[in-house]
Amino acid sequence: MTGISINTENLLIRNHVESDWKDLHAYLSLEEIYTFEPGVPISMDESKTMIAERCKSNDFIAVVHKKTGRMIGHLYFHHAQPDQFMTWELGYIFNPEFQNQGYCTEAAAALLQYAFKELKAHKVVSFCNPQNAASWKVLEKIGMEQEGFFKKKAFFRKDEKGNPLWHDCYAYGILSDSN
Repeated sequence: MTGISINTENLLIRNHVESDWKDLHAYLSLEEIYTFEPGVPISMDESKTMIAERCKSNDFIAVVHKKTGRMIGHLYFHHAQPDQFMTWELGYIFNPEFQNQGYCTEAAAALLQYAFKELKAHKVVSFCNPQNAASWKVLEKIGMEQEGFFKKKAFFRKDEKGNPLWHDCYAYGILSDSN
């Protein structure tokens, strides 16, 4: 996948450019972003470094709000191995200022269509914490079905004694012939 550019009613979904670092920092510097995500708030310098890396890869895709011109979030879209299985993994993080307005659903649905029509994907999968209702509701709105439930699949944090704080995980998927 190279040079992605998808236009929707409200959004431009495209590869990252160097100037995206400011908008990325606007939301990845917020503590609340990491409730269901690994990591900690990032600095301006870390934002610049992260964007520089993302400009070299197709795994992270910028979502730009047409009216404001701001990058309001990003999609994670990774081609899973082995390549011949034609499966991609979808994820997303959006600036809280632009959440609960349908933008994530609009972007994810457009990327699914792109995956099936342009990339000839067989399947797209996604994983989320069952406590993250906003995330799994987006997945269901775009037609993905819950395919599994994993108990204590992963952890992003540790308690004060260094013990992992495990969390459960929903697995979602959609097949090309579902469209």
